Amino acid sequence: MKTNDFEITDQAENQCSNRLEDFLSKFNIATLLNRSRIRKAKGYSARDIFFELFSIPFFGKNLFHGIIESSDSSRGKDAIYEFLKCETFNWRRLLLSLAVQLVAFFDNLTSKEREKVLVIDDSTLSRPRSKMVELLARVFDHTENKFLKGYRLLTACWSDGSSFLPLDFALLSSANKKSRLQGITKSLDKRSCGYKRRLEAQSKATDLLEPMVSRIMNLGVKAQYLLMDSWFAMPITISRLRKHIHVVCMVKRLPTVLYTFQGKRCTLEGIYRLLKKRPGRAKILASTLVGMNDGSQAKIVFVRDRRKKEWLALLTTDIHLPDEEVVRIYGKRWDIEVFFKMSKQHLGLEKSIQTRDFDSQIAYTAIVMVRYMFLAMEQRRQEDPRTFGALFRACCAEMRDLSFMDALKRILDLAVDKLRKAGEHSEEVYQSLISAIFGSAIDFFGLNRQLCQRS
Repeated sequence: MKTNDFEITDQAENQCSNRLEDFLSKFNIATLLNRSRIRKAKGYSARDIFFELFSIPFFGKNLFHGIIESSDSSRGKDAIYEFLKCETFNWRRLLLSLAVQLVAFFDNLTSKEREKVLVIDDSTLSRPRSKMVELLARVFDHTENKFLKGYRLLTACWSDGSSFLPLDFALLSSANKKSRLQGITKSLDKRSCGYKRRLEAQSKATDLLEPMVSRIMNLGVKAQYLLMDSWFAMPITISRLRKHIHVVCMVKRLPTVLYTFQGKRCTLEGIYRLLKKRPGRAKILASTLVGMNDGSQAKIVFVRDRRKKEWLALLTTDIHLPDEEVVRIYGKRWDIEVFFKMSKQHLGLEKSIQTRDFDSQIAYTAIVMVRYMFLAMEQRRQEDPRTFGALFRACCAEMRDLSFMDALKRILDLAVDKLRKAGEHSEEVYQSLISAIFGSAIDFFGLNRQLCQRS
């Protein structure tokens, strides 16, 4: 019995290893490593070390137990650490080059009319027990609403509604010198990627958004909209980004942020009070065009928030986009929350590496994102039969895009999750709220269908 169990385990590991090798070979990872200046002067090849680091979590191991202390690993810990901490390796170029190939592959499987989007968000990488880690800082966690020791991971991703891919990232310390617990501890050539990454880590996140989007678009990645949370949705940031791509974002009601409405400068709250609301239990309460600080126009859509009997506001720079489409497209932003959770809990983003070197953390973060790309590719292979050849591509319908109802559910799920953490109500209250909202929505769509049939 034990022998059979070992045989099954070995067979499963061999199959997994073959799938990993097939992914790296299909997208020419050895060539991409070389073009990104990720090379070894002696000893093991860069591709072999990369494969060993890349494959760790798929065999149920982590960096320390899977390589450093493992007798099965053919590479020593010195070779691994030297590979990770090299400041001349251009991990951003590797990630973008691989992502461009995957985006092109997925793009061939979807309709040209379907919206492709970029999603930008950040997440906290906590290092609570660390003291001497390079560029360690006190960073604010919006989820827990408190300061933590660690970094902020600013990430730009791509989605077609079915697949989700990370494209680029910046590991941020703090722009405020007083909040940085450690400075730069490594002597570096100012022309190296490592030095530029360290300067980037000490910048404001909003200053990095435009260069990040520009890099992605210049490589030929096709996307019609950029989705952002309210933390980044300042008028000056929106004005910079709309030069490259239309923006869809949630906006805060701040007394200091003003829009031009009916010839006057008004706050978001003031605009909402002046608008005529849709009657009944409409999910979309109102919408209007407003003027931005740079003289351009934008559209604001007010959505009902039944949890607090209030409203949420979505802004888009595409003034011709229908209200329902604004909500539906913004719902695609939810996938980046899944990406962060998956990367931290299952792919070893937050806890698998405890090195003090900043270059090592950049390298390992890039490798984690390549792991997620592999999973996105495997998921598409399993769910979309057209990935298996031209015959299926010709015969099968493309995968379903995100619907308006799915988008609304995602937005409500985010809000309900925040309420759960606040501990204000019981679980039955949350579920009854969601059931009531979607029950009304189903009745609404059923009535519309009957009216269409009669006409």
